[in-house]
Amino acid sequence: MKAALSAPGRVRALEYVAAVTVKAGGRTLPLGGVALPNRRLVLRWLRRQALRLADGHGRYLPPAAPWLGARDIRPVAFHSSDAPEVLRAWAGDHGSQDHAMSALESGRPALLTVVDPFVGLCVTLGGWPVDLCGWVAEASVNHAAPPRTGAEGT
Repeated sequence: MKAALSAPGRVRALEYVAAVTVKAGGRTLPLGGVALPNRRLVLRWLRRQALRLADGHGRYLPPAAPWLGARDIRPVAFHSSDAPEVLRAWAGDHGSQDHAMSALESGRPALLTVVDPFVGLCVTLGGWPVDLCGWVAEASVNHAAPPRTGAEGT
């Protein structure tokens, strides 16, 4: 991740990360995630993924869009649960969105976990702020930079 410039020569202190994970059988697996410059985009991405998961219940979802901007998660099949309705309700509820926005604004994570008890599946949608400037400054003081190789960026 790179810190974004907010004004000429100024680095923004916070960026945000959003991710969707699934836990089943004691294993947690990432379904996808993104780094975004502000909390509104985090919530927009999380809402889109919640609706994508809900709409994919019981049918085949097409693969994620090939262009970089979409970054959709991999689909999950729910089994005889109300998880899709919970996801749709969260995505459409202004109170839930305001609560998530307040959490992100105050530096706390915004999380939603839905459970499919039939198969023991837990899907968590989450977004949280990341202080890249503080992390980069601390990392540069405590650790030497790794050696560069010609294989980077490929």
